Amino acid sequence: MQRFAHTSRVFFVEEIIPTDHHLPYLEFHAFEGTSVTAVRPRVPHHADPARRETLLAGLLDQMTVLLGVRDPLLWFYTPMMWPAAAHLPASAIVYDCMDELSAFRFAAPDLVRNEALLMEAADVVFTGGHALYEAKRGLHDNVHAFPSSVDQRHFNRARDVRPEPQDHAGLPAPRLGFAGVIDERIDLALLAEAARARPDWSFVMIGPVVKIAETDLPQAPNIHWLGQKDYADLPDYMGGWDVALMPFALNEATRFISPTKTPEYLAAGCPVVSTPVRDVVREYGDLPGVRIARDAVGFVAACAETIAAGKGESGWRTTVDSR
Repeated sequence: MQRFAHTSRVFFVEEIIPTDHHLPYLEFHAFEGTSVTAVRPRVPHHADPARRETLLAGLLDQMTVLLGVRDPLLWFYTPMMWPAAAHLPASAIVYDCMDELSAFRFAAPDLVRNEALLMEAADVVFTGGHALYEAKRGLHDNVHAFPSSVDQRHFNRARDVRPEPQDHAGLPAPRLGFAGVIDERIDLALLAEAARARPDWSFVMIGPVVKIAETDLPQAPNIHWLGQKDYADLPDYMGGWDVALMPFALNEATRFISPTKTPEYLAAGCPVVSTPVRDVVREYGDLPGVRIARDAVGFVAACAETIAAGKGESGWRTTVDSR
């Protein structure tokens, strides 16, 4: 989006935020360090779903008039925005399909219908990985696999010697870390079993807990739930990890995922141990800094091999950086 913002105005319309105010309104915020403007629709909390869509559509109309927006390129990350934006006169419509959202827990009942309508209207469809491309390519005649990339310069900072964050510095080594959303896609049973098998390892879990109860999170002296961190601070945490973890469950919610954290971990100089997510195996499974394991026993063994090899394992970073 920042690249688009070099030549065009870019407005990132976020999902609706309820408000106690009796009238809907828009908030505009600058994304720090970019030319992208965040637009936050505030809608009365008592409005039902249909009314919220109507109010959002009206807010979008107001925005285009007030800011002189004509024939915008509409870029959708979620089909749930389609009902409110479908009426806007667009120069082109892009559907950036990053996940099979209908497979996620608590997916909206009208998500599938909205996606079908968006696919019909879209001029081009991008998918977040190859597995998702295989699932969507028969639904539109202009679908392209567009796997996630990485801000390499940002995550390369983890390779430098840096002061560790206060809540991380005192954790015993070796440290095995995860950074991302913690939801139904994470194999919590695998994590618990690995922690029991290796009480001498520190398992560091960073990220918001979403759609699962915090009481469902496995608790152990060597599992450290550090909560959500700023994107800017992630390299400071990753720099202190011996292994970067991707303990994904193998279920419908992970069937089509293409985790952005794979290239992020590798750019940070962290060797990776992952369960066999299709796009991870396909894109990264042959790299020397990546090990794949299906169950807890294999996962622990792969982590042990990675720790024994060390982060400075000869040549693997050079191979990764050349990809």
